[in-house]
Amino acid sequence: MCSSDLFNGYDMCPAEELGRTFEEVAGYDDLVIVKDITFHSHCEHHMVPIIGKAHVGYLPDGKVVGLSKIARVVDIFAHRLQTQEAMTAQIAGVIQDVLNPRGVAVMLEAEHMCMAMRGIRKQGSTTLTSTFTGVFKDTPEEQVRFVTMVRGGGTDQTRAAFAK
Repeated sequence: MCSSDLFNGYDMCPAEELGRTFEEVAGYDDLVIVKDITFHSHCEHHMVPIIGKAHVGYLPDGKVVGLSKIARVVDIFAHRLQTQEAMTAQIAGVIQDVLNPRGVAVMLEAEHMCMAMRGIRKQGSTTLTSTFTGVFKDTPEEQVRFVTMVRGGGTDQTRAAFAK
């Protein structure tokens, strides 16, 4: 793998990936989540890898985007020198700006080699970041629902409430 593969995100426009949407969704307007999107990035401060998973959700407003496009957006931002905090905000921002959904939720969990390989040398520690826009920002229950669905569970009462 050459450096152009690692940093080709600078040559791509994430907004263009989200340009084609589908409006024939049989009235579906509830939460869409693509979770466990693996990514590899590089710390902009130390130039060492960041390895993690992204979980991205949005509440459509009349249109949806192809699911692979969400993963492509994650990859585009990951293939740039990054901080995890900035990458989290960038993913949410472009989805909000282009799709104009009722809200976007993004959570990244990653291991930073700058912590594992140098300095404090704490292998296996992960960093979680999240950001919310729209309905997710204004409604804590929607944040809880997103996190519960990403984590794959909750109580039987919680699952029953979301099944309605």
